[in-house]
Amino acid sequence: MDIVIDLGDDGKTPAYRRLAEAIREGILSARFRPGEKLPPTRTLAANLSLARNTVLEAYEQLIAEGY
Repeated sequence: MDIVIDLGDDGKTPAYRRLAEAIREGILSARFRPGEKLPPTRTLAANLSLARNTVLEAYEQLIAEGY
C-alpha cells in the first residue's frame, strides 16, 4: 500500500502526534477505507524518515482513541 502523508512541521508538535493526526484525518475523510490495513511500522517509518518508535506511538494513540 502506498500512502501519502504530509506531516508538516510546526516545530512544536511531536512527530507522533502529527502522524496520528494525519492518519486520523485520512480515516475521517474516507481516504482510508474501513478494514484497510495501515502499512507495517517499519515500512511507514522508513517511508517517512521517522523512527519506528514514533510510528508505534502514533498507532498506539489511534488505537487508544478507538481508530
